[in-house]
Amino acid sequence: MTTSSLWQPFTLGRVELAHRLALAPMTRSRANPDGTPGPLTARYYGQRASLGLVITEGVQPSADGQGYLNTPGIYTPEHVAGWREVADEVHASGGALYIQLMHVGRVSHPDNTPHHRQPVAPSAISAEQDMFTATGPQKTPVPRELSIDDIQTTIVDFRHAAASAIAAGADGVEIHGANGYLLHQFLSPNANHRTDSYGGSVKNRSRFVIEVARAVAEEIGADRVGIRLSPSMPLGGIDEGDTEQVRAQYRHLVGELAGLNLAYLHVHHVGDDELLRSFRDTWPTAVLVVRYGRSREQISDDIDAGLADVAPLGRFALANPDIVERLRTDAPLNEVDPTTLYGGGEAGYTDYPVLTRA
Repeated sequence: MTTSSLWQPFTLGRVELAHRLALAPMTRSRANPDGTPGPLTARYYGQRASLGLVITEGVQPSADGQGYLNTPGIYTPEHVAGWREVADEVHASGGALYIQLMHVGRVSHPDNTPHHRQPVAPSAISAEQDMFTATGPQKTPVPRELSIDDIQTTIVDFRHAAASAIAAGADGVEIHGANGYLLHQFLSPNANHRTDSYGGSVKNRSRFVIEVARAVAEEIGADRVGIRLSPSMPLGGIDEGDTEQVRAQYRHLVGELAGLNLAYLHVHHVGDDELLRSFRDTWPTAVLVVRYGRSREQISDDIDAGLADVAPLGRFALANPDIVERLRTDAPLNEVDPTTLYGGGEAGYTDYPVLTRA
């Protein structure tokens, strides 16, 4: 049974939460080919609305931002209409919806994007990752280095996507600055070899992330914006250096972002609790923390330790639409079916049993 700290109410930006749980963003690859989420997506998120704060899977802010097959977008009128159905379903079930804006940068393949162009990145350095495409696995190619003008265009894309999310009825957006994707690539010295104002020093490598966050906050209001970071996360070919290099990078970045007074900082944490504590001490609003391999009994640990305000759930929530009730009542949990994580239809998406049918 989890501790009582999980069941305390909390105010996050403009959202009043009944407890300290949330839905963590998880790629599910079930959008229509044009990136529009369909009725199944609305049902999936609506089923999990009891988590309160529902953070969606990564949603591309532009055609350049897509990396994987059948991921949703939020930059066309059709996308907005599709997400409006999702927002309505979540709101009708008592939840709040934050759409995660995810530009994958170099973690892509031309076969997976609507325009079939070369991926873009801070530098022309391949992620050297296997990418699933319609014709099978292929290596991610060498990306095109973004020019200064391209960078400004990408920032405008994030602005437009954030405005589109609010137009669709979302309560806010989460900027994905983690897990090896574009913003994380700018932060990482092995992916960013630029010699202009967006590369080299800790300050310069942080610049793009800060400018994106500032632009999105100006567009929709800082109290509707969260940002996700993952210091030392080695996904997507990222290597951020030794502990001291990582600490220097993220202490500067989080210090600068703290001045924007965003709704929350979402940390995908891999183990440096000293760094996490420094974030908690610096950050003026809510801190969300996800850790790999947490047990059911450990969900509230970071809240109890004063390191976090909210504990988003990933796989527990994926396999248990009624995870809040199950945790409150100490009920058994469904196990995830790994064969249905990405793509497909209802199986492993909207058909996990709830307690009344279990």
